[in-house]
Amino acid sequence: MALPARRLPSVLRVAGKSFEYPALRSCAGIGHRSFTATSKWRLRTKEMDEDMLKSLRVNRGRLMEDLHYTSQWGTGARWGEAPTETGMSRLALSDADKKARDWFVETTQALGCKTTVDAMGNIFAVRPGLRNDLPPTYAGSHLDTQPTGGRYDGVLGVTAGVEMLKVLADNWVETEYPVGVVNWTNEEGARFPISMVSSGVWAGSVPLETAHNLKEVLPGTKTMKEELRRIGYLGSTPASYEAMPMAAHFELHIEQGPLLEMSNKKIGVVKGVQAYKWFTVHIKGRDTHTGTTDLKSRADALLAASKMIVHSHRLATAHSALASTGILNLSPGSTNTVPGDVTFSLDIRSPSDATVTRMKQAILEDFQKIAAGEDVMGSNENCTSGLPLTVTITEDFSSPATLFDTDCITTVSSASHCVLGPNSNNLLMEMTSGAGHDSVYTSKRCPTSMIFVPCREGVSHNPEEFCKEEDCALGADVLLQSVIRFDRVRGERRVSWKQEPYTL
Repeated sequence: MALPARRLPSVLRVAGKSFEYPALRSCAGIGHRSFTATSKWRLRTKEMDEDMLKSLRVNRGRLMEDLHYTSQWGTGARWGEAPTETGMSRLALSDADKKARDWFVETTQALGCKTTVDAMGNIFAVRPGLRNDLPPTYAGSHLDTQPTGGRYDGVLGVTAGVEMLKVLADNWVETEYPVGVVNWTNEEGARFPISMVSSGVWAGSVPLETAHNLKEVLPGTKTMKEELRRIGYLGSTPASYEAMPMAAHFELHIEQGPLLEMSNKKIGVVKGVQAYKWFTVHIKGRDTHTGTTDLKSRADALLAASKMIVHSHRLATAHSALASTGILNLSPGSTNTVPGDVTFSLDIRSPSDATVTRMKQAILEDFQKIAAGEDVMGSNENCTSGLPLTVTITEDFSSPATLFDTDCITTVSSASHCVLGPNSNNLLMEMTSGAGHDSVYTSKRCPTSMIFVPCREGVSHNPEEFCKEEDCALGADVLLQSVIRFDRVRGERRVSWKQEPYTL
């Protein structure tokens, strides 16, 4: 579904023959640029030297204004006294998400972009280049949040992409090829429980039917397709890298961990993403009266689940991995009834695919033993043995370890050195992401890399998630420069990964 673009006012497009570039005033020898009457009167990215690139910066105040403005849709819990000191609760395809999407479409169209919505509700906003026969270079992230999330996770990446478009327009910069910003649907997986599902469909890794039929988490019953249609974002364009190809994908994101802040670093150059798997564990025991059933006669599903969750933590410690449970549901939910039915989620992660595989195998074996009443690594210590239970373990999602494109990593590194200046070597850190991102799936179909900025105490998926304005702007500067630098060099070699031909 293509949405009609609204072009910039014509008065801006026929400016006089002398124009002062605000962002380039500090460059040696550059005060004014004289234009001719030809169509090529704007500054081309290939004409820009390092001094020009260094001077091209985002407008910090405008960036933060956009980020906080979008936070009016789905405002969450308050954690401070300032107007901006609240969290976010903007679940994918909710009414609040629709309003944020509408803002994104209207804002990018006003900047001269063509916007396209695909069958998963992914929104692609593309600014034409001098040549439009090859795919755009994208900045991308997501506008949906966790139910008790913050203002920066995903949202910073999208608003920084919009700010990139504004900076290019402010400074009359012409890219050689199209550039764009993409908002991916349901990255969080909080409402529809497959994270990065829509970029996964785009990459061909998740079947469209599976995604469309995905039901929201309890207590809701709506499917993704139903909600896409309801809010008006069920696009007619196929959700596919073939229908909407990319030359490259760059994503700015808060780190969501403490390493940058603890190390006094400003930018993380992300080389890849660790592997992870999601499971649903279902334990079946027997409901019984708490006052009349002695401990040895119980089939306590919640007690067994507790032992399994503790055991997953021990396994993670032994394997230098991670294990977490974020959802737990029990039945019947009565104070004086031993619960006979429990379901919980399990998330395991490691930088190594082999470690995640070993963790999975140990979980499959050990959880069965715990359900049968066996003692596993001291799980029954100081406990009364009860009756056996049954356990079913379903693997819901798997994301292998991802290595990003070396050219894109080099581009981000060069941009970071330029932005951070002479002390850049002390302010950069090469990193592996602990969290999954849409860039995991884009990396399967186009060159990809990510940019991390520090967040306070490493806290994320929490209302108190926070990133300093200075750090938001530095990350946005690196994103801007990464896209421009990639645009400058991509014509020198084929980097679009079998996605030609392309017509804007």
